[in-house]
Amino acid sequence: MIGTVFRSEDVPAGERFGRWRELIDQSRANDASSPHAAYFRAELRVMELGPVTVWRTAFSPATFRRTRRRIRRNDAELYHLSLLTDGRLTLVHERGGTATIGAGGVLVDASRQACTSHAYASAASAASAATAATAATAEGRPGVVAGVGVDLPKNLLPLPPRQVERLLGHGLSARTGPGTLLADFLIGLDRQAETLRPTDGPRLGTVTLDLVSAFFAHALDAEAALPSETRYEVLGRRIRTFIEQHLSDPELTPSTVAAAHHISLSHLHRVFGEQAPGETVAAWIRTQRLERIRADLADPALRDRPIHALAARWGMPRASHFTRAFRAAYGLSPRDYRGTACRSVQGA
Repeated sequence: MIGTVFRSEDVPAGERFGRWRELIDQSRANDASSPHAAYFRAELRVMELGPVTVWRTAFSPATFRRTRRRIRRNDAELYHLSLLTDGRLTLVHERGGTATIGAGGVLVDASRQACTSHAYASAASAASAATAATAATAEGRPGVVAGVGVDLPKNLLPLPPRQVERLLGHGLSARTGPGTLLADFLIGLDRQAETLRPTDGPRLGTVTLDLVSAFFAHALDAEAALPSETRYEVLGRRIRTFIEQHLSDPELTPSTVAAAHHISLSHLHRVFGEQAPGETVAAWIRTQRLERIRADLADPALRDRPIHALAARWGMPRASHFTRAFRAAYGLSPRDYRGTACRSVQGA
């Protein structure tokens, strides 16, 4: 497992808010308060990925205040990215103006800003009164706010600081383009944290940096400033995401993938080869389809669905071709695999 985990239920009630506040303060120096401090609920996972740190947190509604002294107190030259996955976050600038984001929104901040070290206050709350009421417990506790944060050294971002400053304190969206790739990666990273090893950290940190760089560059219309390695990494992930979203289309081929991304077939293979040496695009498409069909065959809820229907569902409508490919991949016919999987579930 990568990182450390804090859960408020593991701490005496009177110490929960203070302990959580101390952990948050280590990276994002601020004065935090909450009207729910007496029964504060929070979870926090901190993942150290080389020079990049990823935070996943869920907590009771709270407010934060960043003074100039607090901002300058942190010696680290960092950019802080906050992706909200549940709730609302409103930021009020010292010099006027506000920014509000909901789920799928992003705010960017920085420590030790030379020209923009303006104080601000922010309030994190449940998405709406209805959401809060639905999420409330029997004790009347409010719903939680949830999100993922990224802290990365400024000098690692391949964009001029003066350009990035234009993003600070403004609400951005992670629902389109590189933002979607970044959000999916960060959320997936947290879900897989229990299975990751410390040796995975540096590589995952590099991927995080590439995706944040692409997200910032897209927001600034400065993609040309990114190094070719970053562009390849992001394009490769965009291609894989596109393939996963279109596996049900039997017409999905390397040629259609290349056309959808406005690149040549040779460029597609070159980009794909950077991330998966020795594996072709067509082979990866076939593997992804077979994996999903295999999962469906093992699903008791789908045991009455014809095998050919499950295959067609994932873009393999030709029964003979599918059967040969499945047997070559797993050593069993689809029918035998389903029977073995069902017996295994019944005997469990």
